[in-house]
Amino acid sequence: MPLSQEGTKTSRLYALLMVEVLDTAALLFWPPERLVTGICAESQMEELQKLSEPRFLLVQSNPPEFRVPDEESLQNARDAASQTGDLSGLSPVDIEVLALALENRATLHTDDYRLQNIARNAGLEVKPVNTEGIGRVWRWELRCTGCRASTDVDSKSDVIPDCDICGSPQKLKKAR
Repeated sequence: MPLSQEGTKTSRLYALLMVEVLDTAALLFWPPERLVTGICAESQMEELQKLSEPRFLLVQSNPPEFRVPDEESLQNARDAASQTGDLSGLSPVDIEVLALALENRATLHTDDYRLQNIARNAGLEVKPVNTEGIGRVWRWELRCTGCRASTDVDSKSDVIPDCDICGSPQKLKKAR
């Protein structure tokens, strides 16, 4: 067998062995034949149906592998999101998608910048679907709208408290 054919077979085999978790953007925009090799959270089908009924029916006819992440993986996803300060910006579906990627040490295909940030921070490979993707990993901080003081995000809470210094509302901002 010529070397070029052997290399092609090897690259196809490698592609088959790669585990890929697909966010809803991939379900919406990728060709159906490409979806069947991916893994998705079962909860994404409800999200997909709300976004595009025709696409929902198309994906349903030739679906990727749907899974439900275990509780440990869900907690690992919440912990990873807490470390970057992104937890408050994630939906339950986002957390499940991230949990599947962490559980399988998989490449995550998503256009969601928060998911990209968390996954890259956790050491996962990230590939955007329809965007350029993030340039670098960032973390969040709370910045007071009054005195401009910055504080770390309380990673265990979804509530943004008022400033301890002046009492003004705080906003979530990328750390400088």
